[in-house]
Amino acid sequence: MTVHFKNQDDLEAAMRALVAQDNRLVPVLTVSGMPTLRQRAPGFAGLASVICGQQLSTFAAAAIWARIVDAFNDPAHHHFRAARSDKLRRLGLSAAKIKTLKFIANEIHHGRLDLARIAAAPADDAHNMLTALHGIGPWTADIYLLFCLGHADAFPSGDLAVQESAHIVLGLRKRPDAKQLAKIAEVWRPWRGVAAHLLWAYYHVVKRREGISLQPAAKKKAPTRKSRNG
Repeated sequence: MTVHFKNQDDLEAAMRALVAQDNRLVPVLTVSGMPTLRQRAPGFAGLASVICGQQLSTFAAAAIWARIVDAFNDPAHHHFRAARSDKLRRLGLSAAKIKTLKFIANEIHHGRLDLARIAAAPADDAHNMLTALHGIGPWTADIYLLFCLGHADAFPSGDLAVQESAHIVLGLRKRPDAKQLAKIAEVWRPWRGVAAHLLWAYYHVVKRREGISLQPAAKKKAPTRKSRNG
């Protein structure tokens, strides 16, 4: 079953299910507090905003997206398909991002890309459909699935903040890479996206308390995932 968060209550219910499934996360939630559901617009506008934010600070990405919204009012794929590249560059987009956005806009226009179909797919399938597109990497795919679609099982294992938080809270010897963290996160299915929200929240608490040591949770045996068939 594919679950999407529609509101804060959905996230909180899923969080309770997650910490019941993996009690190593109980003290993490105690420290971080309940995360707030972060939502962006779904569809092309949401995907475009995530692409605009690739490899940029939150502040810089927000400034570029604000200029795009000011230029197009309600950004849609036909705006990017028709816009001249020099206009998009003046809004702050790099040549690589312009190429990606124009490609996606054309795929939607010609009916080769159906974002509604991706929204209805399981997390791994949706991830694979997105990363098959030019210019869409794993981080972009997972951030879109999490924040634009509210996908409960999308997991951005390549996100540095999520990696560092997992390093601390799980008492790992070193920060895991994307492949290692993806393997660790298997025990959190079908709530990997919930775990990502929790790890981000914990990371921000750590950053706010700079200079104060937050000990990792006591090591406990990771839960063994049961078969879907019981």
